[in-house]
Amino acid sequence: MATKKLNVTPLHDRVIVKADAAETKSAGGIIIPDTAKEKPQRGTVIAAGPGKKDEPVTVKVGNAVLYGKYAGTEITIDGQDLLIMRESDILAIV
Repeated sequence: MATKKLNVTPLHDRVIVKADAAETKSAGGIIIPDTAKEKPQRGTVIAAGPGKKDEPVTVKVGNAVLYGKYAGTEITIDGQDLLIMRESDILAIV
């Protein structure tokens, strides 16, 4: 999937993440309806700010990350649904 460059730059320790698609089937093969789908907790970093004065941002554009279930604020930029969150809301780089 080709991602075009965003015209938005996050400030300080903020990161913009594109969430992965929610699972449509369970492990047992049962199709999950839209109303029962859980919010994904995995995504890809699209943009990252420079960091705070003494703490540079450790994630880079293109990193696959895990984040908290209710982390970030949902935003729409150029028709894409994205999340903007602090780097501290990211739990791990996958």
